[in-house]
Order: sequence, then C-alpha cells, then structure tokens
Amino acid sequence: MKIIVTGAAGLVGQNLIPRLKSNGSHEIVAIDKHPTNTKLLRRLHPDIVVVEGDLAEPGPWQQTFAATDCIVIGHAQIGGLDRDEFIRNNVVATKNVLDAVAQNRESRIVHISSSVVNSAAMDWYTETKKAQEQLVRDASQAMVILRPTLMFGPFDRKHLGWLARFMKKAPIFPVPGNGRYLRQPLYVRDFCAIIEACIFGKVSKGIYDISGWERIDFIELIRLVRNTMGLRTPIVRIPYHLFWLLLRVYAFADGNPPFTTKQLEALVTPDEFPVIDWPGIFGISPTPLATALKETFQGPSANDSVLDF
Repeated sequence: MKIIVTGAAGLVGQNLIPRLKSNGSHEIVAIDKHPTNTKLLRRLHPDIVVVEGDLAEPGPWQQTFAATDCIVIGHAQIGGLDRDEFIRNNVVATKNVLDAVAQNRESRIVHISSSVVNSAAMDWYTETKKAQEQLVRDASQAMVILRPTLMFGPFDRKHLGWLARFMKKAPIFPVPGNGRYLRQPLYVRDFCAIIEACIFGKVSKGIYDISGWERIDFIELIRLVRNTMGLRTPIVRIPYHLFWLLLRVYAFADGNPPFTTKQLEALVTPDEFPVIDWPGIFGISPTPLATALKETFQGPSANDSVLDF
C-alpha cells in the first residue's frame, strides 16, 4: 500500500510510522512543516519518504498524493495565541489536502479529529477542529473519523510530556483551582493501533469517539505522573483566577507558550466524553494507564523522544 500521513512529525505520526513499517513493506510518505521535528523523523526513518512542506500553501507535497491507497489526516494546530494560525493549519491546510485527495477518489481517508467537537468549550482549537471534521465529512464517503481525547506517550511535547519536563525543573507544580477536572487520557500507542486497523481495512467507515478507557481527575493524573517519574515535587493548588492571570502575563514573554488561558478554560470545562467499546470494535487491548505512563516516562525512548515545541 501507499500511505500518506500528514502532521507526521508530531505525537501521533512519530508513534504510528514505526507501527506501519512493522506491518509490511508499504510505501510511506510522511508530511510535516516543522523543520526540527521533520529532521528527527527523517533521521529515525531514512527508509521512508519524508516531505517538509506547509499544507496551507501549494507545493511539491501535492504531487505525493498520486496513486495513494490511504491518507491519514493528522495535522493540527493545537495551541497558540493567534486565531489565524488555527484557521490556517486546521481549515485551510485541510481544504488543500482534500483537494489533492479529490484527484484520486479511490483513496481512503482516516481523519484524526478530536473529542473537542463534542465539548462545551469555546476556543479557537474547538472551533477549527469542528470545521476541519466537517470538511472531511463533506469531501468523502470512504472515510473513518476518529475523535481521541487527550493523548500522551513517547514524543509528547505539549501535554503530559511538557508537564513532566516542567515538574522536573520547578520547585513546585501549580494546579488551577481544586484540580478536580475529569480527564480521560488516551495512550497514543493504543490510538495508533486503532489507526492501523482502519488503514488495513478492519474498520473502513464511520465516526468513532475514542476516549481513554480510565477516568481520572487532573490532579490525580499529575500525582500519578510525578510518582511514575520518582519525583517529590510539591503539588500546590492555586486559585483559578490567579492561575489565569499568571498565564496571561507569561504569554507576553513567550510568543509560543506551552499552555494558554484558552487551554486553561478548556481544562476546567466540565466535559465527559462517551466511552465506546473501541477495544472490541478495533480488536485492541487497552494499555492500563499506570503501564502506559511507565512506558512513556521510564521506557527506552523516554530521554530521546522529545520533540521541539
């Protein structure tokens, strides 16, 4: 098969590509615009085609879509301070990809959407991910749409990975409010096994909410991460409004902050996402949360799988 993965140098792509390589001699084309992370992907996988390109702009990447069996749409703007970046990277880039796919109507699409399309949160990420998913739904019938919750695992640069690295350096770890915000974290390697099942035809059509199998409050998740890493960093609750103000001030000093006020607002939004029988549907055994955290923070790739932010 010829398989294209967009956003391939990010969390999902870096974990998906080794899995695809182990499944046979497929032609894999990985597309991403982040120069540092794309360079790492190319170094780790010199046997695949890695294209550094901005999907929001016409370019040589469009030529790679010829005679493709499956496209995994994995590119996304997750955080940031500029609304236009979310529109550009989640909406405009996806329109361009779908235009390229339209020239090869036999291609199957696996789209990595997000659980936020069912969220009560109101932010740029949620708004543009909803628009992105609708574009895919309008463009093709031969598609699977997957809506994962918060993901973590090796190569995690923005979620638990960043929080863990912060915890190593900081004298305290601040938590907004009481920290009792329900999380349903999803292990990225489990999610990649689901994508693989879609690519190779076990599931070829439909929309699926892929929520983490275990539910846990945010503050308890942070404690579990700390204990897994063998740290003793004190976890300190900070009033929500003070936490919000500190993030606002920090944003003035960092043009690309790892955590924004809008992400804070999404964190405390009382969402509970549906849990379907994805282990049965996709033929996958979910990794227990404690085991997944150990593989993430104690595994052989824990120190050399950090992506550039």
